[in-house]
Amino acid sequence: MTVMGTVVAGRYRIGPCLGTGGMGRVWLARDEVLRRDVAIKEIALPFGLTDDEREEMRARTLREARAAARLNHSNVVRIYDVQQDHERPWIVMEFVPSRSLLQVIRENGPLPPKDVAGIGLGVLAALDAADRAGVVHRDVKPSNVLIADDGRVLLTDFGAAMIDEGEGALTRTGVILGSPRYIAPERAATGVSTLASDLWSLGATMYEAVEGRAPYSRDTTMAVLVALATEKPDRVNRAGRLKPVLNGLLQKNPKHRMQLREVEQRLRKIADVQNAVRLHQVPKRRFRDGLAQLAAPLPVTAAPAAPAVPDGVVERRPDAVPIAAVSEVAGPDALVNLRRPG
Repeated sequence: MTVMGTVVAGRYRIGPCLGTGGMGRVWLARDEVLRRDVAIKEIALPFGLTDDEREEMRARTLREARAAARLNHSNVVRIYDVQQDHERPWIVMEFVPSRSLLQVIRENGPLPPKDVAGIGLGVLAALDAADRAGVVHRDVKPSNVLIADDGRVLLTDFGAAMIDEGEGALTRTGVILGSPRYIAPERAATGVSTLASDLWSLGATMYEAVEGRAPYSRDTTMAVLVALATEKPDRVNRAGRLKPVLNGLLQKNPKHRMQLREVEQRLRKIADVQNAVRLHQVPKRRFRDGLAQLAAPLPVTAAPAAPAVPDGVVERRPDAVPIAAVSEVAGPDALVNLRRPG
């Protein structure tokens, strides 16, 4: 069991726990070589995995480091180091004094549409940078979006990232990882992951930020997955001008989903970037209008042709994930293992 004062890899002295998620704990630590504070992620493997799956999950540590190392962007948390120590993997990251979007929602309640548009622009910029580097995040959700004290919005935890570098799919043993409330329908059905599926998760994240609940808010994981497959998202009440954006992002068929450039244009209009107040000028516990400036305009580049993907959960394939095959869940925001037959 990790405790404060533990030294990892001979240089990182563990401090207080910053947060716990489906794949482990994040600690504040002191890099005693460079004499700076860092965030260090202690990887905990999910229960119910075979030995092969556990070995593959350990490989996620290196994959996350590679994924984040490819990204040099102000809206992405930087990765400094990766180590194997105390019989587990550790990922050393930039320490960003911040709150997660999930914390903000819980402490301040639903946010104004203008603020949510500003947050969405920050995450969108990170996803655009990742896409241009050949990386799909695969776990965009409120707890993985940081609202920094200096006014930045950052996307963190590329632990479920898929990297297009010919190394093979991370889910080749039949395990699909995702947080049920934020996973795109085509990912739940087939495991297919693209920029479009990350955009669906961004839509679900923004929906929760403005409404105070996820678009498929149900009591159990099974109920969430059934609703995802068979129902429309719950009706919005507070979204205002964000409603068309949320509707566009939460289309079950990825072919009909709103594209990144259109999302950016619509969010920038809603956020009113020119007249926004910087977040760090706003009292931390009084989350008022002031997030719209948090993302710089996305560079205008030709978007690559999207790979063909099945039409959500309607078209079933032999390798589709049966909804009933949920093997482990640690809470409504946890990573869930969905196993394919065979």
